[in-house]
Amino acid sequence: MRPEPKMRPEPKMRPEPKMRPEPKMRPEPKMRGVLKMPGGPKLEALAERLGALERVVVAFSGGVDSSLLAWAATEVLGRSRALCATAVSPSLAPEELLDCRSLASQWGLRWEQVTTGEISDPAYAANRPDRCYHCKTHLMDALAPLAASEGSRVVLGVNLDDLDDYRPGQQAAAERGALFPLVEAGFTKTDVRNVSRSLGLRTWDKPAAPCLSSRLPYGTPVTIANLRAVQVAESGLRALGFGELRVRHYGKMARVELPDPDIERAVSLRAEVVAALKRAGFDYVTIDLEGLRSGNLSSSFPEGTTARSCIDTEEIAR
Repeated sequence: MRPEPKMRPEPKMRPEPKMRPEPKMRPEPKMRGVLKMPGGPKLEALAERLGALERVVVAFSGGVDSSLLAWAATEVLGRSRALCATAVSPSLAPEELLDCRSLASQWGLRWEQVTTGEISDPAYAANRPDRCYHCKTHLMDALAPLAASEGSRVVLGVNLDDLDDYRPGQQAAAERGALFPLVEAGFTKTDVRNVSRSLGLRTWDKPAAPCLSSRLPYGTPVTIANLRAVQVAESGLRALGFGELRVRHYGKMARVELPDPDIERAVSLRAEVVAALKRAGFDYVTIDLEGLRSGNLSSSFPEGTTARSCIDTEEIAR
């Protein structure tokens, strides 16, 4: 018998080439339901813009604009990607700082305070019409290290209506790289309030609360003593039940601005009103019969001077 032929060994199969692991994709920011909230296309546009930024530091003053922005940024990006920072200086009313703290706690914001030193800047203390430019410069200087450590962009609560007013502070912020997501999403002041209301945010009807320095006529130095007088006077009037108000500082004289319905009540409480303002250091107390007029100290600016004339709005839109 012939021997069985030897079977050739099976050829060795080449090992399959190792597949390179898929590159790890950066996780998409969690849209935690914000797009399903009531608010319409502008809220959706805001959420999409914030999602594209990925990480932000929100300049959080507690006003209606920055509150909506802080809430939306936290809702879209989550606490780890959204930091809300409040600038603290003598020009911030204590009640506003307390409200920022309260909102941060209620809404679960990741919140920090940063100290700004604008009052020690002669250009700011001189209280010229460009005062807000120097204020926002110091704000951006304080927020820049936070943004750098977070790998974030600084965002401010500016709306489209703000661009039609004289706001040199917005120019300073834009020059230093701040972004205005509410502007990019097409929000007007009315939109901000309406969307805030639809979302159930208690800030939806909060009165505007500009810094205490805005109570000093241009040319009156911004000093701690002058700011303290305004703060004590306004706190005293709020203790009497007045809400939205301004106490304008004219040296020894205070000019009180109130909404029209409150003027008659202030006159009826004349003794208490006078006592509250004298405790703040004023010798003379007047009530402005024209009522509350936000920003009326800016009425002397040249016609046509607006934030739009100071900011490249096309660049913001990009």
